[in-house]
Amino acid sequence: MSPPPVRYRSPEEDSARWLSFPFRPGDIVISTRRRTGTTWLQMICALLIFQRPELPAPLWHLSPWLDHLVTPPGRLYAQLAAQPHRRFIKTHTPLDGLPYYPYVTYVVSARHPLDMFVSLRHRAEPEPLSDDLTRWLDEDSAPPEPLPAVMWHLTDAWTRRFWPNVLLVHYDDLVVGLEAQMRYLAWRLGIPVPEALWPGLVEAAGFDRMRDRAAHLVQDTPAALFRRGRPGAREVFTAEERARYQARVAGLAPPDLLEWLHAPRLPK
Repeated sequence: MSPPPVRYRSPEEDSARWLSFPFRPGDIVISTRRRTGTTWLQMICALLIFQRPELPAPLWHLSPWLDHLVTPPGRLYAQLAAQPHRRFIKTHTPLDGLPYYPYVTYVVSARHPLDMFVSLRHRAEPEPLSDDLTRWLDEDSAPPEPLPAVMWHLTDAWTRRFWPNVLLVHYDDLVVGLEAQMRYLAWRLGIPVPEALWPGLVEAAGFDRMRDRAAHLVQDTPAALFRRGRPGAREVFTAEERARYQARVAGLAPPDLLEWLHAPRLPK
């Protein structure tokens, strides 16, 4: 018996909406922190499921955010129940806040937290970056994504990474080896893809192509969402600031997770 899910709540979301959701075998839950590849994973799943570059509907409609309080849960449940294809659903809730079913696949994204922080800051009001970083490192609840919450989301997934229906995907691996990662996801999801389709699907999942189609993929502020598609934003920080970050996360996550999270990726 799994323990009851933890309830995560904020002014815009409530993970308790998952408790009444009628899952069905084959469902895919995409569990991410903001700015860690959410839309990218949604798009990859869509391309693998529909196996064509052009989607049959906007991505945000095909893969709704179930926790979001804007849409009544009954309406979302009905929308998803009407989908005849394999469903793939977005959430920012960690795995310990979701109902667990062995016939559901849970995909969790990871990104170097400093890259994530810089990406989030580009969507906020301009303030001194170093001041914001200090607050983010020192305060457990500092917006826009509290560092302890980010590291718990990843730590929880890391402890489950060997479960057959849990996939942990690193943002930088998508950047340097998109096709390899897409093929890996297709294999883990049990989705056969004819070899002749791969070039078109990989091209459609490329960052530049997605940026060109942003309005079809994301409902809010699509231009800002696709500002940068490569790792390395952390380079804007000084060596002292990066050392302060390393000292902080050392107390928030196990060493093997941090080694995997921070390791540089080489192009494949």
